[in-house]
Amino acid sequence: MNKLEFSSLYQLTMMRFRLFLREPEAIFWIFIFPILLAAGLGIAFRNRPPDVLQVGATTLQLTQALNTDNLLTSTTMDEATGTQALATGRILLLAVQRPDTTVYQYDSTNPDARTAKLLADRAIQTAAGRHDALPAKEELVHETGSRYIDFVVPGLLGMNLMGSAMWGMGFAIVDARQKKLLKRLVASPMPRWQFLASFLLSRLVMLVIEVAAFLGFSRLVFGVPFRGSIAQLSLLCVLTSLAFCAIGLLTASRAKTIEAVSGLMNLVMFPMWIFSGCFFSSTRFPAVVQPLIRALPLTAAIDAMRGNMLQGMTLQHLLAPVAILLAWLIIPFAISLRIFRWR
Repeated sequence: MNKLEFSSLYQLTMMRFRLFLREPEAIFWIFIFPILLAAGLGIAFRNRPPDVLQVGATTLQLTQALNTDNLLTSTTMDEATGTQALATGRILLLAVQRPDTTVYQYDSTNPDARTAKLLADRAIQTAAGRHDALPAKEELVHETGSRYIDFVVPGLLGMNLMGSAMWGMGFAIVDARQKKLLKRLVASPMPRWQFLASFLLSRLVMLVIEVAAFLGFSRLVFGVPFRGSIAQLSLLCVLTSLAFCAIGLLTASRAKTIEAVSGLMNLVMFPMWIFSGCFFSSTRFPAVVQPLIRALPLTAAIDAMRGNMLQGMTLQHLLAPVAILLAWLIIPFAISLRIFRWR
């Protein structure tokens, strides 16, 4: 690369930074929003003592038996009052004393109500003299890495890398095409590859700041672990960003308006927000769709980053997701170069 080519590439890259800094909305969504989201989820799903479940009973004897369990708090009430309390959600379960049995009234579709039923039956049976056949004890584990915030941070990181790469690439290119800037640039002595390379260079520089700010916040505030190699995690972030840059370039290759590229990118990203395991495990979906979910680039990125951060996996153990990301980098980029519209 001669001095003139380097100068034009430098100017194009600096242009991308200046345009980015003129958009405070972009700065918010790329840097501030993921930190606020991580803070909110970390606070909402923080480790805390088990909730004490509200239940009711129709006799004082049942109430006393239920209150022997530390996870239950029972109030004595007649059956009509208890039925109304169930309907309005003030209690999760009503224990009704009948002549020959105890009846549990509760909503079986409510997980807390099912838990209340198990605890209530245990307390009442124990009060009646039942003894456990085998002794058992609890060993509670609150290890860093098993919390919800540890699980969700790699998901938020992958989601943010996808959004910033695709929106940063797609919107900028279509905006330049709409304003006839691409037509002017292609008529200049600038090599076309430098224009596209300027997007990648500016993206990589912003990536360092973006990832460092988010992961630094997660580590300092919530103690999210980094059990794998930081260098390999950085490589995974770069590969993820480049893969989504390629996908963003493909969506913007032919689009002529902001509305068109916005619709295309939402069409691409929306299924991954749902299926790729950002906020809950993708294994919750039926087995028949698992091969398709595993082939999504965001699924591969999140699985690889979770493996690195939470399990200490090396790239040798992450060959499958890395291969998927490489495929999503090479194939869309190759197609984009063939169909890219400069006018």
